[in-house]
Amino acid sequence: MPSRLFRPLPTYRLVADTIVAVLFFGVASVFTTLPLGGQGWGSYILTSRTAMIVAFVLTAVFSAALAVRRLSPTLALGGAWVAALVQMAVGLPPLPANIAIFGVLYVTAAYGTRRLYWVGFASSLIGAGFITLYLLAPSIAVDGGFGEVSTYAFAAVMLFIAASLGLLLAWTVGALVRMALRAREGREAQERAEAETATEQERTRIARDMHDVVAHSLAVVIAQADGARYAAASDPDAATTALGTISTTARSALSDVRMLLTQLRHSQADGPQPTLADLEELYAQVRAAGVDLRIDVDPSPRHDPPAAVQLAVYRILQEALTNALRHGDGGAVDVALAWHDDRVDLTVHNPVGAAVAATGGGHGLIGMRERAQLVGGTLDAGAGDGRFTVRAMIPVPEAGP
Repeated sequence: MPSRLFRPLPTYRLVADTIVAVLFFGVASVFTTLPLGGQGWGSYILTSRTAMIVAFVLTAVFSAALAVRRLSPTLALGGAWVAALVQMAVGLPPLPANIAIFGVLYVTAAYGTRRLYWVGFASSLIGAGFITLYLLAPSIAVDGGFGEVSTYAFAAVMLFIAASLGLLLAWTVGALVRMALRAREGREAQERAEAETATEQERTRIARDMHDVVAHSLAVVIAQADGARYAAASDPDAATTALGTISTTARSALSDVRMLLTQLRHSQADGPQPTLADLEELYAQVRAAGVDLRIDVDPSPRHDPPAAVQLAVYRILQEALTNALRHGDGGAVDVALAWHDDRVDLTVHNPVGAAVAATGGGHGLIGMRERAQLVGGTLDAGAGDGRFTVRAMIPVPEAGP
């Protein structure tokens, strides 16, 4: 209940509202005494002295409602209603402090709960009705009810319209402020969501690159290390060559990892990405690991494809060849690339054992599918007849003039 009754409000705003309420009480008290002119206060029930005291007490209540209007619109509206009803019950004339009612109605629409929002609207109309009766009652009492009904009816309608317009104006201004605040909150929430989405996409991209680089490099290093260990006894030159390949691959991987870490720290600085020109180096690394790699490119690209297409082809091939290196049974690996005008078809075949064929896809297959989907393509991968096949179709946007 307290969390609904009171709104979180910065201290400086609470202090400012309190100062405004104190100044309002002082000014309203001065203007409350001005109409006296030595004639004393009039009231249907109270004496002049008592009416004066009650007037100052009600001024204090209205001022207090003004002080807490943003901290607790519910208390402010309740206090204003109590003070207004007491004022009418004891027959006091309109007070300068009644101006606080406009400020209270404003905050019910601007900062109140949804229920209080409509309670403020209803209060404006009900209050206008009370004001109409409150102001017409003295005239009817003095006239003894013998005036013409049409005159009273016209006066009542005009008073009700004027009071409604005045009270609803304050409420409407608050409603407009409420709409502006909600719109700003919506924009800020959307901006935060977009920023979080962009950050997550960037992290996913870097994680995907990290997986491609590290998995491929480690696969080459492990294959070369195993080969060097078995060949060291019979062919020292082969072991030396394998160690050189390990060193080159590790240095290249370290450079790529450093680039990716730099992008992670400074996401706005995109580093250089591999292109089709780097495929020969990729093929050489795989062949150096002892894989019988056969490449078939037909037809060849007739112009430079977009960078995004080149990156997708390179990363998919890199991951597919890494899987062949890690899980293949030593047979030949066939790579087929067909560069058409509107698409590129990519196929990688490699033999696998029965145990590998029965296992499901890991992060590498997920990464390849994401690579293809990011550029609008598709990718299928699966085992059959003792071979694992990766097929990808990547659209090539039409070249500009």
